[in-house]
Formats: sequence, C-alpha cells, structure tokens
Amino acid sequence: MTTKTLIAIATTAALFTSCAGKKEETKPTGPLAIDIANMDTTVRPQDDFYQYANGTWLKNNPVPSTDSRWGSFSQLMEDNLKKLKGILEETAKKENANGSNAQKIGDYFFTYMDSVKKNAEGVKPLAPYLKQVDDLKSNSELVNVITNLQLKGVRVVWGLYVSSDPKSSNVNIAQANQGGLGLPDKEYYTRTDEESKKLQADYIDHLSKMFQLLGDAKDIADKNAKVVYDFDIKLAKASMTNVELRDIEKQYNKYNLAELDKKYPNINFTNYLKGLGLPAAKEVIIGQPDFFKQVDAMIKTTSLDDWKQYIRWNIINSYADQLSDEVSKQNFAFYNTTLSGQKEMKPRWKRAITEVDNVLGEALGQLFVEKYFPEDSKKKVNAMVDNLIAAYRERINGLDWMSAETKVMAQKKLNTIIKKLGFPDKWRDYSKLNVAKNSHLENYINAYTYELNRNFDKLSKPVDKMEWFMSPPTVNAYYNPTTNEITFPAGIMQPPFFFADADDAVNYAAIGAVIGHELTHGFDDQGSQFDEQGNMKNWWTKDDQTKFQAKTKMVVEQYNSYVAIDSLHVNGELTLGENIADLGGVSIAYAAFLKTEQAKKGEKLDGFTPQQRFFLSWAQIWRTNYTDAALKKQVNTNPHSPSMFRGNGPLTNLPEFYEAFGVKEGDKMFVPAEKRAKIW
Repeated sequence: MTTKTLIAIATTAALFTSCAGKKEETKPTGPLAIDIANMDTTVRPQDDFYQYANGTWLKNNPVPSTDSRWGSFSQLMEDNLKKLKGILEETAKKENANGSNAQKIGDYFFTYMDSVKKNAEGVKPLAPYLKQVDDLKSNSELVNVITNLQLKGVRVVWGLYVSSDPKSSNVNIAQANQGGLGLPDKEYYTRTDEESKKLQADYIDHLSKMFQLLGDAKDIADKNAKVVYDFDIKLAKASMTNVELRDIEKQYNKYNLAELDKKYPNINFTNYLKGLGLPAAKEVIIGQPDFFKQVDAMIKTTSLDDWKQYIRWNIINSYADQLSDEVSKQNFAFYNTTLSGQKEMKPRWKRAITEVDNVLGEALGQLFVEKYFPEDSKKKVNAMVDNLIAAYRERINGLDWMSAETKVMAQKKLNTIIKKLGFPDKWRDYSKLNVAKNSHLENYINAYTYELNRNFDKLSKPVDKMEWFMSPPTVNAYYNPTTNEITFPAGIMQPPFFFADADDAVNYAAIGAVIGHELTHGFDDQGSQFDEQGNMKNWWTKDDQTKFQAKTKMVVEQYNSYVAIDSLHVNGELTLGENIADLGGVSIAYAAFLKTEQAKKGEKLDGFTPQQRFFLSWAQIWRTNYTDAALKKQVNTNPHSPSMFRGNGPLTNLPEFYEAFGVKEGDKMFVPAEKRAKIW
C-alpha cells in the first residue's frame, strides 16, 4: 500500500438527485459523514468519479512547500507526527534511567536536534571513514574497505541481508542484491530526451558540490563528479530495471561459496562474508548475477583512484542527513527538490521524529499504542479482517474461470494467512543498542550496526514469522509472501482509514479495502507464486495459470492507457501487482460490506445510499496532489499507480459501481463488459 478528517455537512438535495434521481428524506450523520464539501459536483460521477469525489479538496489543498505530494496518507502521517512529538516531549520531562528505551529515544532525538554541534563539526565526523579510502594501496584491498564501510551503514555498490529462503521459507539465508546508483533507477542514465539530459547534468552538478563539501577544489570536484557518473553508468548498464526486478524467479539464483568464489573471484564471497561476521553462511542467493559479474570485473579493471572517488561519494551520500545543515541542504536540493519538486525541508523536529521511528520504532511505537490505539479499535479491525477473509472465501468459490483443484489450494493459502494488527505481541529488545548525547552520527551508526547484527543473527535461527517489518506508528500496511502474512500497524488504523464510530460504508471502503488490498497481494502476479507455507512453488493447474495471466494482461493494458502527465503513461507492468491488489481490495471489501446491516437496510445518509457512500469513501481515501516532478518520479520508479488512477481505475471494472451511480455506455467511466478486468 503505499503510502483526512471527515466533516459534518447538511444534506444537499441537488447532489443526491445528480447521483440517483428522486429526492428523498435523509439522515445527517454528524462529524463522520462523507466529506461532501470536498466534492466537485460540476463533474458527473459517471465521467470522472475521482474528480467528482475530491475536486474541491484538490483545488483547495495544493502541495505544501515542505512536501512533494499531499493527500490522505500525508495528512495522517502529519497527525501521527504531532502525536509522537507530544510523546517525546512528555518523555523528555521525566527522569529516564540510563539504558532504558525512554533514555535512548530522548537522547537520539536530542542529538538529531543539536544543529549547533553538527554545523560546528561539518564533515569532520567522516574523517575515519575517508581515511580508510585514502589508505587504499591496491584494488585487492577494495572489498575489505567496502565490507568495513557497509558494516557502518555506507551503501557501497551492493547490499546483503539475511531473510527467509523464498523456496524454503522456514530457513534463513544470506541474499545479495544490486545497488550503488545515485539516481533512482538505471533508466535515468539511459534516457536521452532533453528533460532527462538536464536531470543528468543536475546530478553531476550535485556530485561536484558534495565533493566540494568534502574539501575538494572546484576543478577537482568537477573531475571527480564525472568519474562517479561514469562509474554509475557502468553499474547501471548491468543492473535490472524496476520491471525486471518484479520477475521473482529471475531474482532467485542460489550458489554455494565455492561456486560464488569461482564466479566472482575478485569479490571473493568467502572472505567477504567472514568480514561481515557471517562465516557460517554456506550459500547465498544472488539477485542479479550480471550486476555482480560487472562489479567483479570492475574491481580488477577500474583504476584505484576512480574507486576511491566513488567510495568517497558513497560515504557523504549515505550520511548526508546526519551531518551539518550545509551537507543536508545540498542533499535535499537534489534528491527532494530536483527529483521530487519539494521546495522546503520539513522542520527539524519532524525529520528527527521520523528518524527516531526508523531506528527505535518499536520503542517509540509502544508508547504510541498505549496512548492512541485502544484495544476496542483492534477488536473492531480484527472483526473486519475476519469478514474480509470470509468474503474472499466466497469469491474464490464463485470464480467461473478457476478449476476446483486450484480453488482448494487458494482456499488453503487464504485460511493460513497470519494476521498482525496494531503492534507486535512481543516488543523488540534494544538493550544492545547504545545511544548517548555525544554525537548524532555515532548514534545513527550504532543503530545501523545494531539492526545489521540483529539481521545477521537470523542466519543461525529458524524464521521468526511473528517479526514485524514496520513500526506501529507507520501509515502503511504490507503482505509478506514468504511468511504468508498481512500486517496493519496502529498508525494506519486511525481516521480517515478507520473510525471507531463511523458507519460501515466509510470503514469498509477505507481500512476494509486496505485489508482486501493486502490479502490480494497473496494472489497477485507475484504473491500467487507462493504457497500457503510461503514457499515459491506453483500450486496452479496449467490451464488456470494461463487464464490468470490473460486476466492480468487486461490489467496491464488498462493502466498502460492512462496518461499521468504530459505524454508520460503509467507503466502497467511495473504497477501490475499493486493494481491487482487495488482491484481485489475494493471488490472484496464491497462484498464484505454487503453483509452489514447498513448495506441490507439501504437507508440513505447525507443524500447517498450505503453503496454510494462506500464508493465515495474509497475515492476520498485516494485524494492526492503531486508536484510535477514527484508525479513523474512516481510513474518512473514506483510500483503504485498515481492516486487518481487508484481511485478511478478499479471502479471502471466493477458492475456494482456502475449500478450504484448509473454508469451507462457513452459515459467516460464506462468500459465494455468484455474489457473489464475481474480476477478475484
């Protein structure tokens, strides 16, 4: 999912008649009503439902200068940040025992906020890491230095982590993947249009300015910037695109160490893993073999000086947000302003809380849920999850394109999904993490090392299927195919995604559709390749698989047709999984909603039938404004479609939507029945 307050308003008869015809008496619903004031009733719902539901809000809520996009998710994130600020201020007033979570949260926040010390130090804290690079005498020493820096949080060339083996989901295994690029994706280096050329030139200019901040004279910095850009291009040519990375079978390349050392002798994985502290690793899954082949060759053939400049850049780039204002502002200028159109940095306190949540998320989250996530909310959402799963069960049984044999396996997978709601049953232990008031960079590195060691420690243990990969205050949710789990942090189970006292139409279209979205990820083009135990294993008959692929092709073609901005089309292949999940999410949520008393009674509220309220709630969840740069970046790199297409796209496939709003042939939202995608 990647990643609103509803206001009370009097019933408007004109709005009602524009949707459904005859005027009737309606009941006002108080502060949790659909936000009619944000609608644009000059637009017919049958022509552009997203604009109809959100047009006035979109007009009145431009993107703030401190953001690159602004919508329902953004507003909830802001609300949660304010709640977390209150928690931090409350915690700071207390006498916190040394070594306690409260002390660590407070001291981490303090060092982030201490701009005076950061600005006085400049780039001096980088000295010991830069010295390792300066001391390099030959290319044969490169991997040792790369290893040492990776252990300290420097993102150099590739990444390695421990996680469950996709084909043996109860076993943890080391996995290595491509990285090392300063631009978001390989295609940023290969495009030749004028806009892309300017962006490439801006990146080279940014590289030069960062080298100047490291102390290089401008002429030397310019030279080094070109060296790094050329280095990037070599890596980019060997990298997979974002679309190619969605082919999970191509990412699964398991080798033992003897095979790896023969395949990549200059990397020498045996020594590399020992250097990381993983001598027990006997096998590694290599995500992109061609990328590692290129890196292995470059270790031998690329000049040592070029490697030094590339690694120096990676050091300052990796730590930019932890350094002086001069460094962090230059980093912001390129990555946030140039790439995403964000004009101003967020206030320091917001950035500080975001980082505290990143490194001490469960410690901070424990305080968050105690104050803002009542047990009653968890129970209500849990009941909705059960209702969604029951609706999914019925939908699978009713599929006319799937054989009984495959349905049995699909039901088996659905019935074994692990549900995680709100917060972990067992909180993470931060006792081995050292945080003090001395240095923010030191705290950051300590936190990174703690997390790395925690991850590497998994290698000798069975997979912990109850581990959480998001902190409780996070405004998001996820499905993990190797554990067959859906997870909904407390952060997203707040208004407007979930109201404890709202009518069912509002909640089922919001948090209910999120639940359905994550459930559907277990059955999208990627998730459907994993069985109920989380193993990448085919459980489909050949004929059913062919039919499924034909249906997913319809979704690809549908979203390929959408133009996001100028002549830039949505990438239907890149966004396929999320688009399937959106379609499944709203379909299943609607099916579950129909079982509620509200849907059965059919009483109108604020001028709308329960069914209409459901679809209005769905569309209002997706309201979002983007800067032009952010929208272009999203289309080029993000597996989620832009919000206007998330709001409208699934609805054009649903006969229930057509019925609710009287969509007919000739309307812009109308799609002929034979071209409508229906999967789950």
